[in-house]
Formats: sequence, C-alpha cells, structure tokens
Amino acid sequence: MTKQAACPSVNLRLCKKCKICINICPKKVLEPDENGLPHVIYPNKCTACGLCTAHCPDFAIEIMPLPGAGSGEDHTE
Repeated sequence: MTKQAACPSVNLRLCKKCKICINICPKKVLEPDENGLPHVIYPNKCTACGLCTAHCPDFAIEIMPLPGAGSGEDHTE
C-alpha cells in the first residue's frame, strides 16, 4: 500500500482550539502553536486517514494534496 501524498489544512478562522485533531492523529502530524491553534508540523507523515476531519467539531480541517503530489506518476494521454 502506498502512502497518500496529502496532509491536513486547518482553517484557523474556524478553529476553536479544542485540540481533538492534535490528540487523535495517529502520526502526530499536528502540533499546537503558542496560542493553542493546530499547525501541520510533519506533512509528509500524513496518511490521509481522515480522523482529524471526521472528528473536528468546527469543520475547520480538510485533507489537501501536497504540492507536487503525483508528479512523475501522471499518465495523461
């Protein structure tokens, strides 16, 4: 199985700093900043499992492709 080339994107305007996403991430991709807001610290560790998006009560997280994801594997005709 291949690793997903994606990571969470946090809308800091919607986030209410509950830290559910930080605590639920099995790969510890997110860490809080000095204000308690989650930031993606290790984007390459993300497996795009979706736990952070599924459990965010504020709908403040999306799983987005990493820049350049899929390059080299694009087989367009």
